[in-house]
Amino acid sequence: MKEWKSEMLAVSRAGHDKDTLYVVLDSDETYLWLADGKRRLLAKPKKKKRRHAQVITHLPQELLEQMRVITLDAHVRKILGNYQKLQEN
Repeated sequence: MKEWKSEMLAVSRAGHDKDTLYVVLDSDETYLWLADGKRRLLAKPKKKKRRHAQVITHLPQELLEQMRVITLDAHVRKILGNYQKLQEN
């Protein structure tokens, strides 16, 4: 099983998944590979153009620690849930 290291989240700004929060698993100059742990799993991440997503790079340290090594879809769901809880407060 591949281990992913991530330090970014992204919100989809276009397409049928508009306003969906994702963990950015990988990126290059044009594309992001995204997973949410429910519809888009680590085994088959979504490939989305950067211009169609808003990247979130300023994250609390506690979330960054959770994102160091992601091996399960449950880890992705927990990270996204914790981020949404922090945004509500």
